[in-house]
Amino acid sequence: MDSQTSQPSPASQSPQPPHTFQVDLRGLVDLLSHHLYSGPKVYLRELLQNAVDAITARRAAEPDAPARVRLYAVDGTLRVEDSGVGLTESDVHSLLATIGRSSKRAEGLQEARSEFLGQFGIGLLACFVVAERIRVVSRSARTPQAPPVEWTARDDGSYTVRTLPGAERPEPGTTVYLTARAGAAEWLAPERVLALARDFGALLPYDVRVGDEPVTELPAPWDRAYPGPAGRRAALARHCRELFGFTPLDSIDLDVPLAGIRGVAYVLPSAVSPAQRATHRVHLKGMLLTERAEQLLPDWAFFVRCVLDTDSLRPTASRESLYEDETLAAVREALGERIRSWLTGLAAGDPERLAAFLAVHHLGVKSLARHDRDMLRTMLPWLPFETTDGQLSLAEFARRHPVVHFTRTVEEFRQVAPIASAQGVGVVNGGYTYDSELVQALPLVLPGAVVAELDAETVTAHLDAVDPGEELALSGFLAAARATLDPLGCDVVLRSFHPLSVPALHLDDRDARHEQARAAAEDRADDLWAGILGSLRGSAPRARLVLNHLNPLVRRIAAIRDRELIGTATESLYGQALLMAQRPLRPADSALLNRAFIGLLGWATQGEGDGR
Repeated sequence: MDSQTSQPSPASQSPQPPHTFQVDLRGLVDLLSHHLYSGPKVYLRELLQNAVDAITARRAAEPDAPARVRLYAVDGTLRVEDSGVGLTESDVHSLLATIGRSSKRAEGLQEARSEFLGQFGIGLLACFVVAERIRVVSRSARTPQAPPVEWTARDDGSYTVRTLPGAERPEPGTTVYLTARAGAAEWLAPERVLALARDFGALLPYDVRVGDEPVTELPAPWDRAYPGPAGRRAALARHCRELFGFTPLDSIDLDVPLAGIRGVAYVLPSAVSPAQRATHRVHLKGMLLTERAEQLLPDWAFFVRCVLDTDSLRPTASRESLYEDETLAAVREALGERIRSWLTGLAAGDPERLAAFLAVHHLGVKSLARHDRDMLRTMLPWLPFETTDGQLSLAEFARRHPVVHFTRTVEEFRQVAPIASAQGVGVVNGGYTYDSELVQALPLVLPGAVVAELDAETVTAHLDAVDPGEELALSGFLAAARATLDPLGCDVVLRSFHPLSVPALHLDDRDARHEQARAAAEDRADDLWAGILGSLRGSAPRARLVLNHLNPLVRRIAAIRDRELIGTATESLYGQALLMAQRPLRPADSALLNRAFIGLLGWATQGEGDGR
């Protein structure tokens, strides 16, 4: 048996010691500043957050412990003092020098984490965005006999720890010292620190000051007592101007106790596009989380801007936006219900304010009404629609007309509105966003209401027929006119209607326009595609040029015997009807208008060239 070199089995190999990740602190700071955080200003939020959480932790054991945070900015340095729980030397090594570990996960605090602002343990790292050196001096309230400890770190990743004499820090708490890095001194300037502290910490529950200047402004504007409703409305309007830069049409209280939410929604004074993403200002336990929260409200509530404080919503790791979860979905639904209740309250008790709101934001309410039958029923008496009777609600319009006719496009409405109004036919312009959908939903909330889409056949049927004898006498003229417009896919009919000033009316519908588009494509196609398009030819009614027999110009044209002049006059009437309807012109229509204009000039100047 041949001998073979034996190989050690994997089980017989000695275990290799585990290796520890090496962290490049400068690279991590760059990652934080350029990718996790929106900008350098978040360093101050992190400092305030740590101070407030330290106070919260101390008060969990000592309810009467002082609750103070003081910030002092001098010559490119910043000092932040708090009366919080403090740290021992062991805490410093395990918490400050270990990236990703949080005191909020420490023994004894886990059950109270919901009371803290910070949840992710990134902590003081954000300060390296603006500082080259961080010095922390702290004394523990849990271990009063432990000496104060000093932790000093630099942005190269090095740090030192040493204990200090008790006199250096006689009271429990922590002081953080920052020294600005090159090019970042502006972030530690007194006026910048004060502005950032007020922006982030105006609603914090403790006494926070920059020097002698107070930062907190409690209670929040929406929780303060006012002399009366008018005084409260005026105060909230001032708050909105300071915060968002506009004077609101109205303010809506956002009080959702089950979700721990208090705040206010301000109604925009001017219309905005529903596609524009609304951004809102959210505080988490008093600390500003974000001023660009987009997913806080339902999409239909694009006409408000919110500011609120919550203790239930979950922040992302950067603590600059909200985490999309079931809680946020429930809060969004609850806030939407609150705005809906405000609208129904206006409809019931304050019609003037509601009318002012709808004059600006009817589009948003219509968007809501499409999905909410209760809201449609509530707002129907107030929602404005363009009709042949002027701006009216659907409820009022249905009381005036047994059949609510509507058009699907603005162009169709412009075609028929003057004529339909003169004939007593009521038409709603359904060409604007959501309108045709709401008109069709009318029978759902008004039983017995009859809704029908208006087409060319319906309009023609409401126009008075011409005496058969008179129409027979004009058969030659009508035949010449029809032959002129037949290549354009348009028929000619004669009717009597008001107003007399309208000589001709161009009527078509979507089916007729589709047939025109198909015929035009067939004319341009090669033999193969022409055959395919020809097989798709439908039986849709053609467009119609309705001539007004009561109009004096039409009567004079009908008396012409020259077929060529009849053709030119008919083309002119057709072009004028298209322009009156404000319809986009096809190339063939533009060519016809040009030809008719030149033809009429030729007839008008006939005989002038010989000097007579």
